[in-house]
Amino acid sequence: MVTAGIAALTLGLCTAVRRRLDRPGREERSCAGGRIRIKTCWNGGAAFGLPVSRSAVTALSAGLLGVLWMRRKDHPVGTGLVLGGGASNLLERLQRGKVYDYLYFPKAPGCLRRYVFNLADFAILFGSVTLAFRKKKQ
Repeated sequence: MVTAGIAALTLGLCTAVRRRLDRPGREERSCAGGRIRIKTCWNGGAAFGLPVSRSAVTALSAGLLGVLWMRRKDHPVGTGLVLGGGASNLLERLQRGKVYDYLYFPKAPGCLRRYVFNLADFAILFGSVTLAFRKKKQ
């Protein structure tokens, strides 16, 4: 129940933020001393703009989310974050054929300054980190 709630909350929040930002005439904005910029764009590829077909990304995403759901009892919070973020990106890809990205870090180190992310990407990242560093049950 915890996993489903976190996943639903993450999916809802990601959807609400995208709807708020995806408006005609929206201008770029900066915050945190120019370290974060709201720069909207559509990503038709896979993560980091990799040129992978829509059907391949969809099939892989759906399969991974299914496997993750079966393992939800091991770590409900991390699993919920990954499921919610993954579902958000997967639904956008199914509905529009691309994913809406909007968080850009122009002062990030190295190649990270080239990429634009969305809230779902960070939910997947934080959920994955918690899953990777979870304590094993004894």
